[in-house]
Amino acid sequence: MARSESRPVVTLRSTAGTGGSYVTRKNRRNDPDRLELRKFDSVVGRHVLFREAR
Repeated sequence: MARSESRPVVTLRSTAGTGGSYVTRKNRRNDPDRLELRKFDSVVGRHVLFREAR
């Protein structure tokens, strides 16, 4: 199955400044803006906001 251009792989970086990151895929049609998710940052030990890095 071929990878589509409408679901690119994006990197989510922690806003806590720890350098932590997650890798995920997003749908450009549903989320044209930068993706923001609350995920667990193991360095801080709590959930923080992760933003899409380009």
